Amino acid sequence: MIRLSVIIISLNEERNIRRCLLSVKALADEILILDSFSTDKTKKIAESYGATVIQKQFEGYVAARRDVESRAANDYILAIDADESLSEELHKSIVELKKNWIKDGYYVARKTNYCGRWINHSGWYPDRKLRLYKRGSGEWTGKYVHEKYMLFPDKTTGILKGDMLHYSYYKEKEHWARADKYANLAAQELFENGKTTSVFQTYFKAVVKFMRDYVKNLGFLDGKKGYTICKITAWGTYKKYAKLLELNKTRKNS
Repeated sequence: MIRLSVIIISLNEERNIRRCLLSVKALADEILILDSFSTDKTKKIAESYGATVIQKQFEGYVAARRDVESRAANDYILAIDADESLSEELHKSIVELKKNWIKDGYYVARKTNYCGRWINHSGWYPDRKLRLYKRGSGEWTGKYVHEKYMLFPDKTTGILKGDMLHYSYYKEKEHWARADKYANLAAQELFENGKTTSVFQTYFKAVVKFMRDYVKNLGFLDGKKGYTICKITAWGTYKKYAKLLELNKTRKNS
């Protein structure tokens, strides 16, 4: 049976971290948390569940993921966010996987709880993420937002049964705030990569995003919450390209 290290990055996650740790405690051989000097009870709660907490100034999501992974005592890794937890079915899948780990990495479906409602469509489910992997099989990639673990081309993957439960937003205003933050960061990344856009593309991409998530991805079946998600996500797309347009205009005029 392999030994599994669970790695987490955190900042002020006292409302979520207990649920996360309860879901992994029984299968983890080690729990490591890289915390960006939380000012709430995150560290105290985590340590009460046997987690090792390392506090370090935040230097970006990818840097944090790589840092905490490098500190793991075991080569088999489960990367989970503080606002996520394992469903009972996924927990069982990982317990069985520890007995017979075959692939280099494994994808899990992530199911999101949005303001108290589980979302089954809207482009948010199954939202598969590669969260279990053998160290050295790939690397964490990305720059400002949406970091992910990418396996090297010759590596193999599997899909586990069960869901990673994601408790994303408790209030709609939290979604608006994060959409704004991520749009600005994504625009900066596009700008630094030499990307450009136009006024037409800015509006067009936002409309396409809404139609894809609300119609093609059946967001309307998620009711009012689905409409809200698709609306804010489309606005975030608009904001990202509007910001990119602004950055390119500023550079052109400088």
